Amino acid sequence: MDARTLLLAAAALLAGAAGPVPIDPADFPDPPMAEVRLGQLLFYDPILSGNRNISCASCHHPRFATGDGLSLGVGEGGIGLGPARRADPANTPEQRVPRNAPPLFNLGHSAITTLFADGRIEADTTRASGFRTPLEDEMVAGFSGILSAQTMFPVLSPDEMAGHYQENDVAKAVRQGRLTGDGGAWDIIARRVAAIPAYRARLGDAYPEIGAGRSVGFADISNAIAAFMAHEWRADDSPFDRYLRDGTPLPPDAAEGMALFFGDAGCGTCHSGPLLSDQSFYAMAAPQLGPGKAERFESHRRDTGRMRVTGRDADAYAFRTPMLRNVTLTGPWGHAGGHTDLRGFLADHADPATGLARYRPSAVLPRIAGLGPDWTILDDPGERAAIARAAKTPSRRLTGPELDRLMAFLSALTDAASLTGRLGIPATVPSGLPVER
Repeated sequence: MDARTLLLAAAALLAGAAGPVPIDPADFPDPPMAEVRLGQLLFYDPILSGNRNISCASCHHPRFATGDGLSLGVGEGGIGLGPARRADPANTPEQRVPRNAPPLFNLGHSAITTLFADGRIEADTTRASGFRTPLEDEMVAGFSGILSAQTMFPVLSPDEMAGHYQENDVAKAVRQGRLTGDGGAWDIIARRVAAIPAYRARLGDAYPEIGAGRSVGFADISNAIAAFMAHEWRADDSPFDRYLRDGTPLPPDAAEGMALFFGDAGCGTCHSGPLLSDQSFYAMAAPQLGPGKAERFESHRRDTGRMRVTGRDADAYAFRTPMLRNVTLTGPWGHAGGHTDLRGFLADHADPATGLARYRPSAVLPRIAGLGPDWTILDDPGERAAIARAAKTPSRRLTGPELDRLMAFLSALTDAASLTGRLGIPATVPSGLPVER
């Protein structure tokens, strides 16, 4: 380790912030490759969507750093990939997906106990399923972990993968509230997959009890996809990781940015631990756009974040601290993708109230006729003020040179191998449906 980097790291520690923590390889799962390869096919196969037209990769594609390059995604009713996605004239979307598609890096790490921007899926050993989810007591057992439990909730969303009401058997089951159990949405999808001989054979290879005659359950599909995601997008070999692992020096500007990040700028207070996230929830006055999070019977376009899960006023507009590997490539940034420039996001994030006051609409949003206005909340002074009031974290105005150094450090969090993926995109999938490339 060079002397300059040592001095900068020491300065960060003297400033009172927790220093960087290396990732322990033992904290990642090592699933069997038969399960991983099965999950790869399922991840890219539209067979899991109600109309057989959307795969997991539609919103989480390696071409866009496991996102979709949009501020708010377009699921059912969309055609095309990434920022080029547009409305299908024959089946127009009913609304945008309410939140930005999160990146998938390091989601298999054992330290993760909560997922989604509002934490609506959490590990909970007091429940029979092992998780607290929106399904509550309907949540079935058999999921291998929290990543598996999270993976398959998009198939229940009409705007993401299930399809609009009455369009198909999955959408009808969701509309009727039949999600789990015989004839439920998950069961319908599991039967679809099991009916394809190539999938049935691969499921038997991955799970011997299926090979011995057990029926295919939805959790088997979810477990395989989770195994693939954990393997494919493990990110622990960035320049920052190599610096922590064996002392490989960072470029000088990145080293200075690291000292600032873990020191005077205070970023390391929340972006702490090996994954650079404390997995907690904070109101940071991030811009809100799109339909918000509301039930179909609600008329507002607000997204109060963690408060929708806990019911506590103190959690209003709070969202989960994101992990930061490959962060310079995972834009747009913010829970609703309100920033298309990461440097600008850093400046606004460090000084939330000021940042929201000066914010002007900047988003990647395909034009879709018939949808509600995207800027309803920020166009309302009262709504904008409520978001600003909720932000109670210490603020700091970053200078231009400080932003340059922080950007250099964030660039040092890029892991090239995880961006390309280890298995890549399959040439075909067993259903025979098109693979988005």
